[in-house]
Amino acid sequence: MNQHVSFGSVTQPAGPVGLLAGNGRFPFLFAEAARERGLEVFCVGVAGMCDEALANVCSGFETCGIAKVGRAIRLFRKAGVREIVMAGKIEKKVLFQPNRFWRFFPDWRAMHLLWTYARRDHKDDTLLLAVIAEFARDRLAFRSALEFCPELLVKHGFLTRRRPTPAQWKDIRMGWEIAKEMGRLDIGQSVAIRDMAVLAVEAIEGTDLCIRRAGELSRGAPFTIVKVAKPQQDMRFDVPTIGVDSIRTMYESGARCLAIESERTIVLDQQQVFDMADRLGIAIVALNSEEAQLRLSA
Repeated sequence: MNQHVSFGSVTQPAGPVGLLAGNGRFPFLFAEAARERGLEVFCVGVAGMCDEALANVCSGFETCGIAKVGRAIRLFRKAGVREIVMAGKIEKKVLFQPNRFWRFFPDWRAMHLLWTYARRDHKDDTLLLAVIAEFARDRLAFRSALEFCPELLVKHGFLTRRRPTPAQWKDIRMGWEIAKEMGRLDIGQSVAIRDMAVLAVEAIEGTDLCIRRAGELSRGAPFTIVKVAKPQQDMRFDVPTIGVDSIRTMYESGARCLAIESERTIVLDQQQVFDMADRLGIAIVALNSEEAQLRLSA
């Protein structure tokens, strides 16, 4: 039986915690936060996506192909891991490349996962919950990375000196409702709005490419980005996340306002993000669901 010890408000596994890592800064911030709590972190990074510099901040590090589910399970079990977190972006668009079966050649555990748990559709939630279910067959449980680094969740309020204009508030109200519906349908979490019209909706390409597409359509005119959690958000995976790259992409594309959901959105390197937004003249506001509903009805 897996034993635990208490550490503040977080229940710690007695052995190493597993990290299933995609790309970006989030896996590094999780690993650092876990080490500060006295935990060993054993990382399995998705090959071609994760930064191999994670080996420098984890007690153990291996890479694994995106369709090699059995190998990932074996690596975690061999390391004595019983609880795992997901952190970092998994580029789902690679799964739709030509000859994808032969390119990734899924092992039998991946085939079992797809056949047993993801036959109905290949939406994000379906696939990620299928991964969790397949790992559970080997008594490997997933926890939210935010149990270890809750400080990454953004607080409520105005986060920059610049605040949304009345016109931008109208776009936020419209965008919030649409983004929540897109999240409910498990399509995406972000929308781009200009003058009460939808420029772009995030789908498989991810937030940054959605923003760039909106910039091409807006042709230099400023627009607003709204990014929210899904109504059914599972905090173990796919939590909406922004960082300095998101702000840079917004500026280059012409977006000048960002509305996000407080306590349900990760902001990486928060002070850097807010300072950059201030320098570039971008307004960032974090709303909670109750306030958003009030503004929607206003």
